[in-house]
Amino acid sequence: MTTVESANKILDTMLGHLGFSATIEPQETHDGPCLQIHTGESKALIGKEGDRLDDLQYLVNRILRRHFPKAERVKVDCEHFRSIQEDHLHEEVRGIAERVKASGKSFQMRPLNAYYRRLVYNVLVEDPEIVSHSPEGDDRLKRITISAKSSPAS
Repeated sequence: MTTVESANKILDTMLGHLGFSATIEPQETHDGPCLQIHTGESKALIGKEGDRLDDLQYLVNRILRRHFPKAERVKVDCEHFRSIQEDHLHEEVRGIAERVKASGKSFQMRPLNAYYRRLVYNVLVEDPEIVSHSPEGDDRLKRITISAKSSPAS
């Protein structure tokens, strides 16, 4: 059984225990494997701003890594919610980077979980004029500070 098949089985079992009737479509994306959930109960499954979807993804990957320590991360999406959020975040980050370069002032983003912080860093790594960092620690949600390379981070 492949890691994606294992992740699919883990997610299907979790959704069954939670009482959701859904179909899961494994997909290969440019970011790696994705399990796309199709259900008539998407709002309940996604939660406020995707919080429940984030929790499901976290748990699926934790369980998967327990059985396959070197497994790559599997994205969990529902009715393309996460894909749409990622597109909006990419646009937002590029706009913030442009404003930071124009003004020279640092910008602190809203608190983001590890998944979305990774997306932000992946967008910003392409820009040699921008640096970014988030505070150390084990907090689930952290704010990324985006600064121009020539100015100190605030």
